[in-house]
Amino acid sequence: MGKADENKRLKLEKLLNTSFELFTSQGLAKTTISDIVEKAGVAKGTFYLYFKDKYDIRNRLIAHKSSQLFMQAYESMEKKGITGFENRLIYMMDHVLDELAANKGLLAFIYKDLSWAVFKKALTTPMATDDVDFGKVYRKMIDEAELNFSDPEMMLFLIIELVGSTGYSSIMYNDPVPLKDLKPHLEQTVHSIIAQFTVSKGNTPSKKNRVG
Repeated sequence: MGKADENKRLKLEKLLNTSFELFTSQGLAKTTISDIVEKAGVAKGTFYLYFKDKYDIRNRLIAHKSSQLFMQAYESMEKKGITGFENRLIYMMDHVLDELAANKGLLAFIYKDLSWAVFKKALTTPMATDDVDFGKVYRKMIDEAELNFSDPEMMLFLIIELVGSTGYSSIMYNDPVPLKDLKPHLEQTVHSIIAQFTVSKGNTPSKKNRVG
């Protein structure tokens, strides 16, 4: 990486880190682009090289943070040598929930404005130079699975919606139960969702057996 590219990377990281700090401390509505660039120490024109407006950087931050969470879970799973598609997916779910429970500010930021469209961007569009395309990681997990799936993207969507909504209430409010009591129920439901999308091993995988 040349000096110019390194400078661009550093400016982008400053904008991302500063925006996240301001959005989580004072809220999106009270944060202006001027606040972001002043605190980051970059020119306003630099901001517009990367982002359309503060809503664009908010959405891309959600995608960026979500992607990081899932990659951390995936790397932890790989180190532990977890095998079996269902075991691997549930391990990642547990890991993400534990990370969010340890950082409620991040959970509030991600969950409040999270939509499938934004999350799908995290699956398919790496944002920073150190990001990994999680879409490729998920496709790799699907390809390595001992099972075939009729629609893996829909399967992932349902699991994320389930884990996101119930996990948020449990972590933030202990409602209906604390996270440790919720997890066994989540695991059972995730198994059921996976079963719903699993087709016979002997069948030819559907053309829908792809994400992105």
